[in-house]
Amino acid sequence: MPTPFESAQLNLSLFDMRREPVLRKARDWFLMEFHPQSAAEYFAVMSTEKNAAARMVIGYWDMAASMVVQGAIDAESFLAAHSEIVGTFSKLHPYLTEIRARIGPHAMINIEKVVMAMPDAEGELERRRTRLKGMWESTQAAKAGFFV
Repeated sequence: MPTPFESAQLNLSLFDMRREPVLRKARDWFLMEFHPQSAAEYFAVMSTEKNAAARMVIGYWDMAASMVVQGAIDAESFLAAHSEIVGTFSKLHPYLTEIRARIGPHAMINIEKVVMAMPDAEGELERRRTRLKGMWESTQAAKAGFFV
């Protein structure tokens, strides 16, 4: 079990990595603009220029979650510092079985282990998915000149 100081150091390192400009842009797109309604939509996006951004975001969070799964970071301190992982996973969780059938059984396995260990994980995933999509819809309405 890591000490609180060790968990804090690794959490700070992960946070610092998130500030890298390309990853930051990919994360923003993934959270605010990417709202797949099916596994087919996910795979359709994965065959576009957004493939690299999606893989970067999913890969980053799976790597970060692996540190929790392997015991290098305390799960509670990780989730307190990196709740974005929940929003990220909320977008793909409904299609995880289909995604794994196509790309392999270990896809997002570390993310799943960390997020699904939270109390009321299913409920929280649904709340995040709904909130993120609502934020996106409000932004789209504002761009179109409608008031929400």
